[in-house]
Amino acid sequence: MFPAGAVVERALAASRADEAIVIVTDAHEASLRWAGNSMTTNGSSVSREWAVVSVFRDGPNAARVGSVSSTSVDPADIEAVVRAGEDAARTATPARDAMPLLEPTDDDTTTWDRAPGATEIEVFAGLASDLSTGFDGADRLYGFAHHQVHTTWLGTSTGIRRRFSQPTGSVEINAKRGAGADLASAWAGVGTADFTDVDTPGLLATLSQRLDWARRRVELPAGRYETLLPPSAVADLMIYLAWSMGGRGAHEGHSAFSRAGGTRIGERLTDIPLTLYSDPSASGLEYRPFVATPSSSESLSVFDNGLPARRVDWIGDGVIESLVYPRATAAEFGATATVPGENLLLTGGSTASLADMIARTERGLLLTCLWYIREVDPATLLLTGLTRDGVYLVEDGAVTGAVNNFRFNESPLDLLRRVAEAGATEITLPREWKDWFTRTAMPPLRIPDFHMSSVSRAT
Repeated sequence: MFPAGAVVERALAASRADEAIVIVTDAHEASLRWAGNSMTTNGSSVSREWAVVSVFRDGPNAARVGSVSSTSVDPADIEAVVRAGEDAARTATPARDAMPLLEPTDDDTTTWDRAPGATEIEVFAGLASDLSTGFDGADRLYGFAHHQVHTTWLGTSTGIRRRFSQPTGSVEINAKRGAGADLASAWAGVGTADFTDVDTPGLLATLSQRLDWARRRVELPAGRYETLLPPSAVADLMIYLAWSMGGRGAHEGHSAFSRAGGTRIGERLTDIPLTLYSDPSASGLEYRPFVATPSSSESLSVFDNGLPARRVDWIGDGVIESLVYPRATAAEFGATATVPGENLLLTGGSTASLADMIARTERGLLLTCLWYIREVDPATLLLTGLTRDGVYLVEDGAVTGAVNNFRFNESPLDLLRRVAEAGATEITLPREWKDWFTRTAMPPLRIPDFHMSSVSRAT
């Protein structure tokens, strides 16, 4: 393919707009799938997506913007895409988020001309070898492994040049035992950057233990139960909370972070010193340390392209500390500009493992994961969803059987207010949001009265 950096330079040179932004992303992907104890499909692909953002100025903080994307790899198409972006900008309504484009500060000129990061099917060699031992067992294994490396080039007419290569991987294994009314299902998953740290034997042992727990079945009604949420389930709930932390919506009274006359920044949620934060340099969870967006939203602005992403504490020591503000929104409301994070970590709990917390439970439920999470009430951030692939009964410090699945109704904000215990933080894979968000580290949480609103017959 025509070098990505050259696409940026040629598009910027062809621009007739007052200002221009060009973003190119090359994606290398590999995947592996298995079902019924045998490998089924595998493959790899290479693709490119790029966008030209054209800006016509009506004043320092007034502009019209047009953005056009393309997947073409033919350099002959560059000028046509640039012209289409300019045409879109000329007829656009004034941009509410208009700001001066950023000037270069910390550019990646030394890596600009490097080839994109890459992956191939061989990245799964160790995983496939370890899985083959599981295929020899009686349990039926299903699953999917995915690895992608996205390399992004960002260039602006003000001189910014940034490049970053982002590896993202995940493994999910679903194990089944029995059939019909006796069918038991268990899930385990992990996120990874390069698959060298995936403990496949450990995942298989966890699945086998959970299927053993399901030999005894107990039917329980809907109600409020002391519940242990494992890190994966906590991640899915905290991700939705983070996605709801838009500053504009809070100031305008549209979100759970609103209060009369302003926002809930400064409000204490819990006396447990929990800190929820995003950090592009978090070990093992690194992400692109600058904004690169072809379009504006409530949380990102095209005028912020190149803005550094730094650590942000959304909740610090149990207190709401920050919301998401593009530069224009921050200026409007007198706040500090903050970039939404592409990882999420919750710390401040104890050193207790999930096993330790089980041992201290007199009677309660242990979840595996959550799915089909949807918002019920944005004013309270009330969510609903289902448990999946294993809900277990804990009695006198031990797991004694599996219970039926439930639909739940809970707000992650309320859960943080009511949390009775937080354990040790560990890197985990969210089940529901893994296709959009994989880089998380969460502790297990003990909730004294988790609301199981109805019984679900799903497995």
